[in-house]
Amino acid sequence: MPVMKYRIHGPGLPPRPTQLPVPGWAGEAQPRADGSHEQIWHCIPFSEGAKYGVELLYPFEQELRVTTFRGRVKLEADWGPDPGNGLNWPPFRPFGEAFYSYQIVLDLLVEPQWAIRTEPHPRFYADTTSSTPIAVPALIRTSWWPMIFFVIFKAPPKGVTHVFRKGEGFAQVLVIPAEPDLILEPMGEAEAAERELRSRRIRDSRDTLSEGTRWLSTTNTVFDGTYRHMLRAAKARERGA
Repeated sequence: MPVMKYRIHGPGLPPRPTQLPVPGWAGEAQPRADGSHEQIWHCIPFSEGAKYGVELLYPFEQELRVTTFRGRVKLEADWGPDPGNGLNWPPFRPFGEAFYSYQIVLDLLVEPQWAIRTEPHPRFYADTTSSTPIAVPALIRTSWWPMIFFVIFKAPPKGVTHVFRKGEGFAQVLVIPAEPDLILEPMGEAEAAERELRSRRIRDSRDTLSEGTRWLSTTNTVFDGTYRHMLRAAKARERGA
């Protein structure tokens, strides 16, 4: 597995594996049971995806509120005097008319065959208030780039406010291969047939695979633990291999 090293410039909080707080932005502590209201953490693919990366945390005491006024970004915070540490102050600035930037006080390092990719924090997808900042995806090849870098955010639409609070995640970082050496090709006939057969077997065995886990939410949506049980079994096989 790749190793990510970090170096903090001036005031800052270290990155950490992305947390999925329940209760918190990931939802309420609702059990998987009849009468519960579905929560985003109930979805295992989302939960695994959300916890796959590293979250970047807002380090400042000052709360920042970002709006769009008359077609331009408006940044509101009581920053106070420049601390004189050689960094941009205030650390956030408009970036054109539809974006704004943050000179992040962090240097990340991964090995040359890897890169880091910034993206919106997972709480963006769970946020019903639209107050979570929207980090623009970017790929940084850190092995030869030791500089602190800028995170760019998409400006909120009219009537929406992005809010930055100390300790809250504002973006997520994934460590990915530096080159997208991915080959796309259609499945062969035999492989596609095997996948279809496996799919039908799961469908036909779903009642057994999900035994004791089926429940009905408050919106009359049926949930079961088929994927969750199969994931647990697959991980157990991998550990025993």
